[in-house]
This record gives sequence, structure tokens and C-alpha cells, in this order.
Amino acid sequence: MSASLIGRPLARVDGRAKVTGTARYAADFNQPGQLYAVIVSATVGLGRVMDVAAAEVERMPGIAAVITHRNAPKLPYLPHRAVIDPAVGERLHVLQEDNVRFYGQPVAIVVADTLDHAERAATALRVTYETRQPLVDPADRRAEKIVPEAATRARALADRSRGDADGAVAQAPVRIDETYDIARENHNPMEPHATIAAWNGDRLTLWSKSQYLVNEQAEIAAVFGLPAENVEVICPFIGGAFGTSLRTWPHVTLAALAARHVARPVKLVLTRKQMFFTTGHRPRTRQRVALGATPEGRLTGVIHEGMGETSRYEQFMEALTNVTDYLYSCPNVRTQYRLAQLDTSTPNHMRGPGDASGIFALESAMDELSYKLGIDPIELRRRNEPQIDEAENKPFSSRSLMQCYELGSERFGWARRTPKPRSMRDGRLLIGMGAATATYPAFHAPASARVRLLADGLAEVEAAASDMGPGTYTSMTQVAAEFLGLPPEQVRFRLGRSAYPQTPSHGGSWTMASVGSAIRAACLEAQAQAARRAVADTRSPLFEASVGNLEWSAGHLRRRGEASTGLSYQDIVARTGAPVEAEGSAQRDPEVAERYSMHSFGAVFAEVAIDPDVGTIRVRHIVGAYGIGRVVNPLLARSQCTGGMIGGIGMALMERTVLDLRDGRPVNAHMADYLMPVNLDIPKLEALFVDEVDPHVNPLGVKGLGEIALVGTAPAIANAVFHATGKRVRSLPIHIEDVLTA
Repeated sequence: MSASLIGRPLARVDGRAKVTGTARYAADFNQPGQLYAVIVSATVGLGRVMDVAAAEVERMPGIAAVITHRNAPKLPYLPHRAVIDPAVGERLHVLQEDNVRFYGQPVAIVVADTLDHAERAATALRVTYETRQPLVDPADRRAEKIVPEAATRARALADRSRGDADGAVAQAPVRIDETYDIARENHNPMEPHATIAAWNGDRLTLWSKSQYLVNEQAEIAAVFGLPAENVEVICPFIGGAFGTSLRTWPHVTLAALAARHVARPVKLVLTRKQMFFTTGHRPRTRQRVALGATPEGRLTGVIHEGMGETSRYEQFMEALTNVTDYLYSCPNVRTQYRLAQLDTSTPNHMRGPGDASGIFALESAMDELSYKLGIDPIELRRRNEPQIDEAENKPFSSRSLMQCYELGSERFGWARRTPKPRSMRDGRLLIGMGAATATYPAFHAPASARVRLLADGLAEVEAAASDMGPGTYTSMTQVAAEFLGLPPEQVRFRLGRSAYPQTPSHGGSWTMASVGSAIRAACLEAQAQAARRAVADTRSPLFEASVGNLEWSAGHLRRRGEASTGLSYQDIVARTGAPVEAEGSAQRDPEVAERYSMHSFGAVFAEVAIDPDVGTIRVRHIVGAYGIGRVVNPLLARSQCTGGMIGGIGMALMERTVLDLRDGRPVNAHMADYLMPVNLDIPKLEALFVDEVDPHVNPLGVKGLGEIALVGTAPAIANAVFHATGKRVRSLPIHIEDVLTA
């Protein structure tokens, strides 16, 4: 093939399976003779389980077992901590003690012959508690604010400083000093968490929704004291996750525990309500941003102090203030990060973790400063564009932020914006236009992949990755086809099994950078092995040729410079009688990582229309322009971006988990009151990509896209709301009452 496959808008190779219903998700892998399990969740926010009336429920129809802390086996819970797990604290030891740490904690599990019987029994199970008053509000003055204890580097990131930020802000001719509040959010993907567990002796198979299969394998092995090779995790498809399936949550342990207890396969699917309890959430945050600037708009001082919630048994950290260190040029910058320990479950990474929350505060403050100075918001950012990462004192591997603003503003029509708030109307509606910067680190993690060249001309590619919707099957097929020189139809990419070569989690925008680079390495190794076979085969026309004088072209091996077709993979495999199998791995060169600051950048523009009489806010148009290095598949990339923008609309205007302060109960743990954008809320969405070349980030030159697409959307909308109304709303989500005129 002459044209490169990378960069082509290839349609999803798994599209037919999804639209015809043949794609199998975790709950679809029903096993012969399986039973059904339902979790009984604590109805108090803090205390102890005093009694469980199990005998009454055990006599109900179809009940196989009622498992509580009194009859559950004591599990080893050997030490295990993946990169995705909090570095301080200890994960919940489910059904191992009588303590209740948060509302909704599993206190029992009922196993029955049908789901109906299990649900009836779980509802009937009476649990008696000794209760105490939980603390669930981080704004409560009793909530202790602590310095994260994760590690030396983490402590350094919690408090970073260059110059004298406090002095510079205090002495600046123009100042902004405000506080920004973001509500707790829950992930709420379409597919609920589900696990089917089946034991065969001391070997366990889990069909489980997971964004990190090899970690789920290792975690469950540690919990049960098994060798990791005795646990296999299978998950070929994920129906959305956004970070909620990165960790291995208690329900996975419970499914395995129940299956071993009853000696039969057990299926456990969380209810929507239970997904608000034990599978993580975006933590509520409260932030102070103070900016000092000259009348010409040059930043002289930046202060960013942030607080996020965490549980008492673990310390969850996210990159709440990291963006402020490098986004704009300023000689005096101070950031601070604290945690509020609460009687809740542990928060978790949610799309754009930390950065999405932190940049809302920073970009709102920058917008406020632009109005105070009378400088166009984009021009203010241009005047503070850094030449290097001033926090690390190193160059960016690439940085196209200003190009993103140029491209996005032209497509969006920023030039028609009038600067004065409340100055634009469409009939009786107030029109607002806002902009904000987006950024996310260009992460990379060690990954491996396997390539197998078969006698029928097909290539099989395997990696223990996941696909929660961005198109991993398709993009990895493109990478393999590109480097093997084959049509995509001749490549079969497989993922979703922990037995495949190990990969990092499917999150953090590093799947293509990491797994894609590993597939490239495996393809090149497969070609090298095939070439060695060809020159060693006495029947081959390339027998005894120098491998260095051979070249691959369109999946054929020939002498360099020759015009002959050469030998195909099929020819080579057929002659030797055995498939060519090769593994490859990839990791970032630590010297390169030390030399450059690596990030994606983007500019997001939003237009809103607000009814001045009733305060309804409608987003009418969003444009995002991104510098993300090489784009493997523009069709999938645009889909990623529009999905992130929709998530940003939810963050800005709708999503909020409300806790009852008396017991920590989520009062809106259902889709009626936990609001998210639906079709009628989704406006015209456009995603553009700057032509950016970055040879430093990884061999593919990709930076990752999933997170950044959400990061800048909420502040762009909030800034548009101010432009429309003249009212600055510093808390998310923005409500109707926030913009109603007096």
C-alpha cells in the first residue's frame, strides 16, 4: 500500500458487532449453573454492624447463601498497590470486619438461584447498626485539611513555589483573588459494573468490567493469596467507564468470594444506585486563585490553592494545581494542595482528573482578569505565552497553544464577539461567547504486544488492553496494518484478556502512546524474524541474502532497490510451516523524558444562549482546537473530542452528587435527579487538529486525546455565561438561579 493508514478515518472494525448486539460485555458471559449475587449496602454513614438477621432470609425461596463478616472467610489481602491506587492508606477489606466507614459500604451479599430471588432476599435482610455521626462535607470547619503523604515527589507537588508569589500579587497594580467550588460528580457510564466469577480448583476466571485487566488480575490474586497466573480476567468490551473501572472495587472480590463459598459460578451486577457508593467519584474541590498583573496584562504573580476530598482509609490525590505551574509565563508562582479527610468512600480518577477541575479555576480567573484589564481573553493568554516550562526549566517537546487559538477562533467566529457583557442578543436571548485553554500531560507507560503471522495471510495482534469506547480495536488495527504493510482487513487485533502481553491501564490518554508503540515494536520484530527465516530457507529466492540488504514494502520482502514483488508473509510462513510469532515492548527513553516537558494543548470556544427571564442556559456551539501530535484516526479523534465536550457540558451545567449531611447518603443516586446531557442538550460540536509534529513523545508521535477534550470545556462555558449575563459564577454546576437577574 502506498498511502499511509495512519491518519485515515477508518470506520470502526468492531462497529458491526456493537450495532448487531454480538459484542459481549462482562454481564453477557453467563456460565452453566451460575447463581446470582446481590450486595446489601450499609444504610448508615458511620458505625458498626451489630446484628444481621440472616436466618430469616436463608429460609426464603432459592437462597443459596447469605454472607456477612461473621461467616465470610478471612482473606489474606496481601500487599498490592498499582499506579492507579492511592499511595497512602489501605483498600477496603470487604466483609472482613464489622466497621462501617461510609454509607453504602457492602455489609452482606445474598446469593440465589435467580436474580429476582436474590433481590427480594437482599431487600428483606435486616441489619442492625451502632451509629455515629459521619463528616461528609469538606467545607465543614471540622474537616481536617492535611498535606498528602504519598511520596517525596508528591509532597513537593503539594507545595511548589518559585519567586515570591504572595508579595507579587499583593503589590500588583491589577489583582484577582477569588474562590471556586466544584461539586462531587459520579461517572455514570451506560454499562454498570459487573463481574462473573468461576472457580476451577484454585484457578479463578473473572469476566469483569475493567479498564486495567492486569491490575485486576494482580489485585484479586493478592486478596485471595493466589499466584497471579491462577487468575484470568476477561473483558473484550466496555460500555463506557471514564475512569470508574480503573481500580478493582469491592464487588469483584465479593463475586469471587461468593463463587468460592457456593462452589458455583456467580454473577454480580451493581445497581445504578450502588454505583454511587463504592466505585469512585470525582472529588468535590474548593480552590483559591489569585492573579497579579501589570496594566499591560503581563502576569507578575500567581497563587493557586486547592483542596480535594478523600476518604479516611485512603488518600486519593489528583493533579489539581499542576497545570498552573507551567501553563503561563510568570516569575512568581505558588501552588498548594490539601486533602479533606471525610467519612466517604475513596474518590477516583474521572475523565481529565485534577486538570479539568484545576483549569476551571485558573481559566475562570484569567477570564476575570481579562475583563478587569480590558484586554481580549485570547490576547491576554498570548501576552503570557511561555517559551519554556518555567516550573521545570525545560523546553516543551512541542506546544501549539497559540496555533490552537488561531485555528479555533477563526472557525468559531470569535471576531464577531463584542467585548462588553450583556451586549450580544438573539432576539430576547442573551448571547455569550467564552474561551478557555485545555491541556493534559502526554503520558507514556511500558507496554507489550504480540504479533502472529499466519499461513492464510492474516496477522493476529494481541495486547491486554481495554476498549471503553474510543475505538482501540480500530486504531490498533491501523497501527499494526501500517507497520506490517497489510490491508486492515488482514489484521485481527485482540484485547481484553489478562493473559495477553501486559499493558498499562486504559485511561490517562496513554493507550495509543503506550500500546500503539508496543504494537509497532512487535510488528518490526515479526518482520525481522520473517526476514531471517526467508534468508535461511534453502528454497527461498532470498536464500543467503544479507538481511541488511532487504526491505519490506506493502507486506512483501525483497532485495533493496529491486522492482520484484518479493515474498509475502504468507509465502514465508507457508515455506517454513509455522507461524511467525514475535513480541515487542515500548517505553519512553528516560533521558528524553528528563529533557522535555510533554503536554497536549488546546483551545475551547463556547457560545451560550440564556433566557433573561427564567435563567435557562443552552449551549449552542462549541469548537475545540487541539495540538495532540500525530492523529492516528481523525474520525475516532473527533468522536473522542465531541464526547469530552459533552462531558464538559455536564460538568458545567448539570452534574452534581448531593450527600445528605446526616449520614452521607447520595440523595440523587439515580438518573432522574443526577442530571447529564441528553440529545436535546447537545449543540453543534466541532473538533479541529493542529498539524503538530512531536518526535520526542514516543515513536508514533502521538500525545493522547481522551482527557484533554473534557478539560477546557467547563471553563469556556462558564466564561460564556459571564459574557452573556455579566454575572460571574464561580461554582459548578451553574444553576438557573445563579444567572437570574435581581
